[in-house]
Amino acid sequence: MTILITGAGGFLGGAIARLLRNRGYAVRGYSRGEHPHLKALGVEQHRGSLTDAQTLKLAATGCDAVIHTAAKAGVWGPYKDYWRANVLGTRNVLEVCQSLKIGKLIYTSSPSVTFDGTDQEGVSESTPYPARFLAHYPATKAEAERLVLAANALTLATVALRPHLIWGPGDTQLVPRILERARAGKLRLVETSGKLVDSVYIGNAAAAHVLALEKLASGAPCAGKAYFITNGEPQPLSALVNGILGAAGLPQVLKKISPTLAYASGCALEFIWKTTRRSGEPPLTRFVARQLATAHWFDISAARRDLGYEPKIKITEGLQRLAESLRSLK
Repeated sequence: MTILITGAGGFLGGAIARLLRNRGYAVRGYSRGEHPHLKALGVEQHRGSLTDAQTLKLAATGCDAVIHTAAKAGVWGPYKDYWRANVLGTRNVLEVCQSLKIGKLIYTSSPSVTFDGTDQEGVSESTPYPARFLAHYPATKAEAERLVLAANALTLATVALRPHLIWGPGDTQLVPRILERARAGKLRLVETSGKLVDSVYIGNAAAAHVLALEKLASGAPCAGKAYFITNGEPQPLSALVNGILGAAGLPQVLKKISPTLAYASGCALEFIWKTTRRSGEPPLTRFVARQLATAHWFDISAARRDLGYEPKIKITEGLQRLAESLRSLK
């Protein structure tokens, strides 16, 4: 089989490409740039945007399945930018799959598509989309997820995976941000009174996508469904943050602020960024403040049942691997 991975140059896309190549699949990557690590894996690279349907179609021609990881992430920026990348881009992927008669589409979604600003404790995939989203990213990811699941048919089997807080060696988002703020003395935790948060090690997140690829077929139990993907080890967010700091040889962060102060700070920073038209995203937004102050852990029994998913790399081992990776970069 030949598999096209959109966003193959990214953290998750690259990890999926590595697993697929190790299992003997032919892999094509669709990204905005050239990536030496993909070339070293033997991945055939195609450059282009998700909004360029013709270039995307050329890259997908001859493929048997698509794993769609590419998206515009983040919590700040114009709605139109998120819509073009996440909704229009996904619509283009769907249309390319349908026109080329590609039989499988695995879509990388996000647990934030069900977040309404309150605690999520052991919730399952039956949790509905909220009536109102708190940021453009979850709003557009939810719209795209709806499109993908609605497109499930005899000729195109679809499935959506919702990995939560992916981290590990090679991370370009969560780990670097934590370490950068800690080194600058600007890292603070929000007081959560022991509320628990799920995360997922990169190797487990990638494995879930490969399992979905191999289980997905027309009429399969997973076809047309969404699945939460985590390590199945909910813990206080402070434990994960301090575990990452420990892996980097940095002291633990002990300073905490109240949820009320965090939300007020997010409001103030958003106002400053909007009125002064500053570049980049604010250090804190209302959406992030709410996420930091609430519980986020999920029931992954459906993924275990339908995909055969089992998180093999536990958090402790993942932190050891992260520490080794960070030491090798010094």
